[in-house]
Amino acid sequence: MHSRRARSLLLWCLAFLIGGLLCASGLRAQPVAGRALVLDGSVETVDAWSAATLRFDATRSQTLDDVLADPAGFKAPASDFPTFGVRKDALWVRVPLDVRCQRRCPWVLDIDYTAISYVDVFLLTEGRLVQRIELGNLRPFADRPLGARSHAAVLDLRPGSRQELVLRIETKGAMIVPLSLNTPAQFHSRALNEQMLQGLLSGLGICLLLYSIGQGIGLRESLFLKYALMISGSIVFSLLQFGIGAQYLWTDSPWVETHIGPLSALIASVGSFLFIEQVLAGPDTSRMFSRVMKGGAVFAAATAAAYVAGVIDTRIVSGIVSILALIPVLMGIPGAVKRAIRGDQVGVCFLIAWAVYFFATAVMIMVINGRAPVNFWTLHSFQFGATVDMLLFMRVLGLRMKDIHTQARHATLERDAMRSLAHTDPLTGLPNRRGLNATLNAALNAALARSGDNRHVAVYMLDLDGFKPVNDRHGHDVGDELLIAVAGRLLSSVRRGDTVARLGGDEFVVMSEQLSGEDDALLFGERLLAAFATPFDIDPHSFRVGGTIGYALAPADATDAVTLLKFADAAMYLGKESGKGCIRRGGAAVLREASSPEAGLAWPQPPEGQPTA
Repeated sequence: MHSRRARSLLLWCLAFLIGGLLCASGLRAQPVAGRALVLDGSVETVDAWSAATLRFDATRSQTLDDVLADPAGFKAPASDFPTFGVRKDALWVRVPLDVRCQRRCPWVLDIDYTAISYVDVFLLTEGRLVQRIELGNLRPFADRPLGARSHAAVLDLRPGSRQELVLRIETKGAMIVPLSLNTPAQFHSRALNEQMLQGLLSGLGICLLLYSIGQGIGLRESLFLKYALMISGSIVFSLLQFGIGAQYLWTDSPWVETHIGPLSALIASVGSFLFIEQVLAGPDTSRMFSRVMKGGAVFAAATAAAYVAGVIDTRIVSGIVSILALIPVLMGIPGAVKRAIRGDQVGVCFLIAWAVYFFATAVMIMVINGRAPVNFWTLHSFQFGATVDMLLFMRVLGLRMKDIHTQARHATLERDAMRSLAHTDPLTGLPNRRGLNATLNAALNAALARSGDNRHVAVYMLDLDGFKPVNDRHGHDVGDELLIAVAGRLLSSVRRGDTVARLGGDEFVVMSEQLSGEDDALLFGERLLAAFATPFDIDPHSFRVGGTIGYALAPADATDAVTLLKFADAAMYLGKESGKGCIRRGGAAVLREASSPEAGLAWPQPPEGQPTA
């Protein structure tokens, strides 16, 4: 049942991945390059790419005059979409504008992809430069005309004129240029919606991060901290990609802006290696798996340190990250599949998360390489995928912690069971000698700490009279039933808080606390003897057995458990010798009498200075 469900889930994930890739690759724009972009106010957002021509400057040394002097150098885009992969060339973009507004109508130029190093904007009228704007994430944030997270500026357009927009773009990463012209109201509406979305997604990620750190520190559970390390990389990368970091966190810090992307990816890789290794570790996991995963985490951390120190550059780190990001996933897939087939929800969550990750990554790769459109969904695909993965991995974390707590609970139950077996007589369920010692010592400590009359503790050693003939004649099964019946009779004869124990054979011990004195202790012992006046019915027999009791009283006779038991045992022995069915009190003198050569037993002497009866 679980196997069929897991296989169906895997097939649905695979179909979702393939279908999404086909849909993304099938979405094609149809630009008409070279014609003027009409701005008449009828549409609030105009895709400037549809009228753009472009040229690349491999030397990155050409000026505006150079490119204007060679208009034939501008060609229609080879790709349907404004993406060109990772390249070092400078890109020149030329967009003719047909401004048909009858009165001044400002338009906002917006390049809604923040990871662009330098953007020089030139607005020309009849070949004459009328406006120049400098944008880019490596330029001071305070110099941005609108202070927006994206590269945006208000163009000085003249109603009823033909103008030309020329842009020079240079970047150190992927060159993605979603170029549009917007009315101010539309621009601010889109900017507000994006800020709200980023606040929601970033806030969710930060809440998960703080929660996992708090739980990791509070519970001293490293798995939470590994999860925090893993998702922190995704959170920081999203803050970088959508300009929130440069806008609010590391404003005007070019080093952070250029290094934080690869560093966040390396941090996420370290967390992924460690998190996946610990979650998927199990009895059937090979040592090689753990070694590779831990080694990958160490290598990613060493790469991050070398990058920060300037030993390696961004291009090398990007190549390393592209490989490292896949290793923990590829290493974890076999273990996740095995778990999913067994019906383990941990494996299912991992497979869904990785399917989402591959889909989101594939969409971004297609966007970068010009094989998918640049729009809201594709630009946010990786962030949406990372958010889904954070929630799924939190689910994995919850399931894993549930397993750990279940195992700990089982271990505690087993420990308690073993402890109970070690302190309990298996036949009657009464405490055995070890259990009695623990209870008696606790009672003596409490009695010595109390003041007043009700602080005496009595220990009664009871040996059955007439049990051996029953056991020999009717067998051990009947004898065991009789011992169980005696245990029940004694339990019903004592008070709440008193203890009945079986030391072995037909010897029982009763401990009674909070007695008012010697008379109260004697009356209690006589009540125990009276419990044997009624025969014991063991179907189909009825047996009459008696008991002989020796007792000692604390603190009058002794204050330690060992001596009390010896005194009570010696008194019980002498009672058996003098006729059985009686109760006698023990003490130092009784112990000496029981240890005499005539008695035939050699009892050790009580501690020097011990009070006598």
